[in-house]
Amino acid sequence: MLNQTRPDLNSDYPDKLLAFPEAANGRVKAIRQVFKFGVRKKHAPFNPARDVPYIKTGSIGFHTWSVEEVRQFEERHPVGTKARLALALLMFTGQRRSDIVRFGKQHAKSGRLAFTQHKGRKRKPKQLTLPILPALRSIIDASPCGELTYLINDLGRPFTAAGFGNKFRDWCDQAGLAHCSAHGVRKAGATIAAENGATSRQLMAVFGWDTLKEAERYTRAADQKRMAADAMHLIEARDAKA
Repeated sequence: MLNQTRPDLNSDYPDKLLAFPEAANGRVKAIRQVFKFGVRKKHAPFNPARDVPYIKTGSIGFHTWSVEEVRQFEERHPVGTKARLALALLMFTGQRRSDIVRFGKQHAKSGRLAFTQHKGRKRKPKQLTLPILPALRSIIDASPCGELTYLINDLGRPFTAAGFGNKFRDWCDQAGLAHCSAHGVRKAGATIAAENGATSRQLMAVFGWDTLKEAERYTRAADQKRMAADAMHLIEARDAKA
């Protein structure tokens, strides 16, 4: 019989796993999927991993690029370089590295980029159509591109997602941005859009999120900044009138 006692992961979990909470959480997530498959195929009566809680990490994930960091990258990698093209694709489409390494001229139609997001494509495919912004179009036109993909590696072949991640890491290091990553550009795009007034639903349409939870993380932060700016003066004591 399976032990159905729910463990307290934040007190009893092995120290070795507590030292690497994200890896431990990833293992729990994978085990949940295995049992979910077993239940669906009637090989298991229930999913004992479903209620196992993740370890609380306090992590906010990948660093979100600031505007100053974007400018620093651009100064090191001018228009016409693969690095600048990569940054533009990440910034002006808001998509993951697994998508931008596949983008090519075959996806561009009537000034729009039409594609199926690579993540979840087999389980729950999501088709997106995004306008190609003039800034992105001009950088693509000025960049060395491949026949089927805009981004190509040093051998003239399309990047793999992992290979691109390693190369982008090198480009960030060259720009003195060792703490920045490709995923952080996507987060910066969402932050900028929210601060410019994008709604949660609009963010979902651009970034391909299925639920409001992720989008509202950005809109709430943007709302907080706007409301604080509008209300901060209220803290100041008013001058007493004679």
